[in-house]
Amino acid sequence: MAEPWLTIIGIGEDGLEGLAPQAHALLAEAAIIFGGPRHLALAGAGERGRTWPVPFSVAPVLACRPHPTVVLASGDPFWFGAGGSLAAHLAPDEWHALPAPSSFALAAARLGWRLEETICLGLHAAPLARLRPHLARGTRLICLLRGPEAVTELAAWLTAQGFGLSRLWRLEALGGPRERITEGGAQGWSAAAGIAPVAVAVELAGGLGLPRAPGLPDELFEHDGQITKRAIRALTLSALAPRAGECLWDIGTGSGSVAVEWLLAAPASRACGLEADAARAARALRNAASFGVEHRFSLTQARAPEGLEALPRPDAVFIGGGASAALLERLWALAPPGTRLVANAVTLETEALFIHWAAAKGGSLLRLELAEAKPLGRLHGWEAARPIVQWSVVL
Repeated sequence: MAEPWLTIIGIGEDGLEGLAPQAHALLAEAAIIFGGPRHLALAGAGERGRTWPVPFSVAPVLACRPHPTVVLASGDPFWFGAGGSLAAHLAPDEWHALPAPSSFALAAARLGWRLEETICLGLHAAPLARLRPHLARGTRLICLLRGPEAVTELAAWLTAQGFGLSRLWRLEALGGPRERITEGGAQGWSAAAGIAPVAVAVELAGGLGLPRAPGLPDELFEHDGQITKRAIRALTLSALAPRAGECLWDIGTGSGSVAVEWLLAAPASRACGLEADAARAARALRNAASFGVEHRFSLTQARAPEGLEALPRPDAVFIGGGASAALLERLWALAPPGTRLVANAVTLETEALFIHWAAAKGGSLLRLELAEAKPLGRLHGWEAARPIVQWSVVL
């Protein structure tokens, strides 16, 4: 096997002093060294140094093939670093890596936290809302941030979410001579100017966070009334049975509440919405962003069955509105065998459609009738919601 032309080296704040002899030798042999300005300075790359382009791209590195090339990254290049982005474009024999302790490992070592019990996130290129699914009392987080000023933004965001009592540790330049740790509360956070790179450790306190069971309160979502109501949504999610890594088609997305809860329930899952109304499509995207799952949610503005062919193949399909014989026929043609379909009907016409198709395709029909206690004069009475017929079937 030929020697790999690319070496990915993790470098810490201690620079060349912290690198193994093998890394020193590979750096000396490299014709080109890629990295951020800080990495290149720590390694003394000189004229061989090349900074990453903005916006970030691995193309300049791939263009160096087959010349001996080194990429420098902070700590462990495969934990929110450039390693995974590069490896996805390379054959296994083209590269190897020499990782260093990650910022997460160094932060846990300073604070005495069990890393396996700590949530680690890279927020240097992601919105703070990405934290929302992880907010819960007593949870410990270590987050990478784009700079020291972002700690102030994080503290204000946590306070707005009801977690102002949380403790924060700003960890700067870990592992090097400039290392500094500043501790304080989220509410009223105030700290002197800091230096990069920055991680922040958080011990959450004060708030409740999101419930983990399906059926989040309707008021947590932005909607215009076109929303699968809480109790029906809980039964719908149960029938859809989200699993890690699966893909959902949410047809007639409305507010996006079902897609959002699917994404919250299943790590590394995806959801593809299909919504004809422009205002509702925009609202669904905002809801996904507010729950921190927008990076796993895509939306196509179209009226089903238009637009389905361009979507990745689903593991589950939810029809929240606009069911028709043409749509069902298209789903049976497009979706792989074994796809789970859950469809809710409010009108008599759609109910009749489901009864007809259930007779031909099987599955189960469930009639849901709910009533809520509402004021009735000085007393209370039951106010019934429209009954819903839910059809669940495996294609």
